[in-house]
Amino acid sequence: MSVSYRQPGVVLTDRRFTVPLDHADPTGETIELYAREAVASDKADKDLPWLVYLQGGPGFGANRFIGRPAWFGRALKEYRVLLLDQRGTGASTPANRQTLPLRGGPAEQADYLTHFRADAIVRDCEAIRPQVTGGAPWTVLGQSFGGFCTVAYLSLAPEGLSAALITGGLPSLDAHADDVYRAAYPRIERKVVAHYARYPQDVERARRIADHLLTHDVVLPNGYRLTVEAFQSLGIMLGGSEGSHRLHYLLEDAFVRTPNGHELSDAFQEQAQGLLSYAANPLYALVHEAIYGQDARPTDWSAERVRAEFPRFDAAKALAGDEPLLFTGESVHPWMFDCDPALRPLRETAELLAARGDWTPLYDAARLAANDVPAAAAVYHDDMYVDTAHALSTARTIRGLRTWVTDEFEHDGVRAGGPRVLDRLLALARDEA
Repeated sequence: MSVSYRQPGVVLTDRRFTVPLDHADPTGETIELYAREAVASDKADKDLPWLVYLQGGPGFGANRFIGRPAWFGRALKEYRVLLLDQRGTGASTPANRQTLPLRGGPAEQADYLTHFRADAIVRDCEAIRPQVTGGAPWTVLGQSFGGFCTVAYLSLAPEGLSAALITGGLPSLDAHADDVYRAAYPRIERKVVAHYARYPQDVERARRIADHLLTHDVVLPNGYRLTVEAFQSLGIMLGGSEGSHRLHYLLEDAFVRTPNGHELSDAFQEQAQGLLSYAANPLYALVHEAIYGQDARPTDWSAERVRAEFPRFDAAKALAGDEPLLFTGESVHPWMFDCDPALRPLRETAELLAARGDWTPLYDAARLAANDVPAAAAVYHDDMYVDTAHALSTARTIRGLRTWVTDEFEHDGVRAGGPRVLDRLLALARDEA
């Protein structure tokens, strides 16, 4: 039974749906999807078109908005919005260290998680769309990984779409994970260099923290082992509009003087564990590289292997000389399943997924070349998370797709830019700009 309630300016309704775990076996096991329907209070009784929002990730539930911020407020001016918790996330049937043992051992868990990629998310959308819209096509807004899902939607079920809007999420159609990370590490280094140019005092601060971690065994209050590699992974923050500033504030008061000498402060440790823990979204770590799997080649911990090709990211070598410590970006590594207590029980499951060699294609280049769905994409210049060259190559493949390439925003432009990004995408898709 649906439950409706109000926030300032918005009427919200909880929606729950049952879908097959494996859409190729519609009579088999099912899972539950949760979505939050939203409509502006002054339009609650109107017949409005639908927009479904696909969150970035993988492994993150949809935004829990309060009121009508950013793109959400703009969308509510003319749409009913469906904020979908993609399978395994948010209030949908969860996939984590507590629930996955219900599947059986690591092999059964890994088999289960093969059903949590973009193609299954698209099939979920198509399964619930008739219940939501009465069968009418809807507009999809895909942020980051949600954009990957949107390209899969255009490949698998374009008849379900009235328009496709993508922000920071045009994937390569055929790159292996190794290609993705070979393009990523130089981009990440540029972001780190830019951070140090903005905050030169952080060069010595980061080196001091890294040196401490190389010589001390630090366990955070939640049980997370803070290694130097884990500290470097905080560079993921540098892909967001406020990330460089937030990283700076994290580093500036990292140490406190104690009777035993200088130690990492409780305040630093508390912030670090909140940024590093995957307790709230373990699916991200488990299937992150699988979203790039499209053939018989295993991903095989691609980010970890490719990192070795970029020795400037080696913290010990940097500290042995006078080089600045390089942070890393959006990547998953096997050591995370040793450091993070939320991931430790899933280490063997993750290994099996990394070794898997039977991935199926997620995109259909021929169908994309014949696309007739109005489509627009924001491509953020030098996006740390999604390679611009890969994105533009895909854009050229999708017939009729209009792109807006901008350096005004980072990867989170759809949030940081208020209504402007969605305004621009709608104008492009409608041929009004």
